[in-house]
This record gives sequence, structure tokens and C-alpha cells, in this order.
Amino acid sequence: MAGGMDPTLRAKRSVTLLRGRRDGLEVALSGRALDEAFAELEARLADQPGFYRGCAAVANFGETDPRPEDVARLRAALAAADVTLNALAGSAPGLAALAASEGLAFETDAPALSESARSLVADFAGARNDIAQRRKRGEASVRRPKAEPKPHPATELRLVETPPGTLYHCATLRGGQTLHHAGNIVVVGDVNPGAELVATGDILVFGRLAGIAHAGARGDESARIYALDLAPTQLRIATHIAADERAKPLSALPEAALVRQGQIVVLPLDALGGLPATGASSA
Repeated sequence: MAGGMDPTLRAKRSVTLLRGRRDGLEVALSGRALDEAFAELEARLADQPGFYRGCAAVANFGETDPRPEDVARLRAALAAADVTLNALAGSAPGLAALAASEGLAFETDAPALSESARSLVADFAGARNDIAQRRKRGEASVRRPKAEPKPHPATELRLVETPPGTLYHCATLRGGQTLHHAGNIVVVGDVNPGAELVATGDILVFGRLAGIAHAGARGDESARIYALDLAPTQLRIATHIAADERAKPLSALPEAALVRQGQIVVLPLDALGGLPATGASSA
């Protein structure tokens, strides 16, 4: 789109429109108006030409039943970014037939029953018949044997702390955009000046980190910040703050920022081998 994305679309962008999968991308269209979702998808792909090139995609419509023309528009938008639509996913009644007619695979949201589960159908039918006969005879639907109540020991309650999760963001963050997460943050893309990352755990950027990054935001000094090209406006780890004022080499090297002796230091990744593995990423 010439002149950048429509400000209305930019305001409505969702970081979950495109999700990474082991086998490629998932286009998440569930619970959304398709025209709006397609417009956002086309703008997102046009905003990052070539970023998803060569990927395979699965379109998840959830309970929405798309039309053939919807699939055609989706295919065209993905093909313009050199992304191949391989499958449709969802639970709408006509989705499997539509996928077959379009030559696509189909993934259902409904869990498949095992052989042992399917074998219970006949048992349930027999049980229903037995209950009906008992009711005709005026008996209780289910036999209730008399049993003396037995005291149960008091259950010991324990507080189990849930480990922090990891937020994956597969797109570039532009100036003014922020990601805040209780756990680790992984960005597959660049973090431009004016963008901000705040995590209670580690921060990993598979790209250029040129914005602000704050790891260990709840006081964890063992948290670290990693980037393929570490050129931040400002780094923060727990309560420590540093600005990157180094002269930049012609070719960027993967680096990590961590706290040593009360201050933030930056080391090449190959220099971390002799250091203890700490931080949320090692949990």
C-alpha cells in the first residue's frame, strides 16, 4: 500500500493475526469479520515485504464458514508475499468440504476419539436401556449400595508457583509499539527506535534491537537481553540502566547484555560459554 498502512488499520492491528508454527505460519481468522481481517492481513504483508517469503500457511477460521471467494482472496494475499496456503482449519460444518474442493488439507478443531472411546458407544446404549427398564419397575435408575461413610484425611494444600511463559512475536516492532509480558519475550524481527520491550524474564531478538529493552522488570538481576544486532537506545535489567554508546562495527555480531558486578555489560555470545546459565530462559 503506497504511503504506508491506513492509520485505522494500524490502530486495530493484532499481534496474533500471524502465528508461528513448527511447519510454517497460522493465519488466525477466528472470531473476526473476514473483510476486516483480510484487509489487516494484506496491510501486514505489504508492510513487511519478503519477511514471510517461502513459508507455508494454515488458515484457521474457527467457527466461521468462509465462501470460496474468501479462500481465493486469502490465497491471493498470501501469494503476493510468496506464502503458500496449504490447509484450512476450524470447526465450521462446511469447512472440510470447502478445503477438499479447493485442493487444500483440512485440520479440525474437534478432538478425535480413540478406538477405545468409540467402543463405549454400545455400552452406553445398553446402560440407557437398563435404566429405562428399572424406571418401568419403579426402581431407582442406578443401584445405590449402602455404605458407611469413611472419614477422609485432610488434604494438604500446597501453593504451586506457575513458571513464567514466553511470548513470541513474529514481526517487526515499529516506533511507538510496545510489548509487555510476565515471562520471556522472543521477537522474530527488528525492534526499531521508539519501540519498547518489557519482560520479567529474558528478552531475545532475532534481528536488530534498536529500541528500549527492559529485562527482569520485577527485579531479577539474572535476566539477560540477547540480539543478533544489539544497538539499543537504552538497556535495563532489573534496576540497572545503560545506554549503548559504543562505535558500531560494519558487521553486527550476536551479543548478550547481563549484569556483572553491579552494572550492565555486553558480551559476544561466544564469550558466554564459561558463564553460569542464569535467567528466566534457563528455567
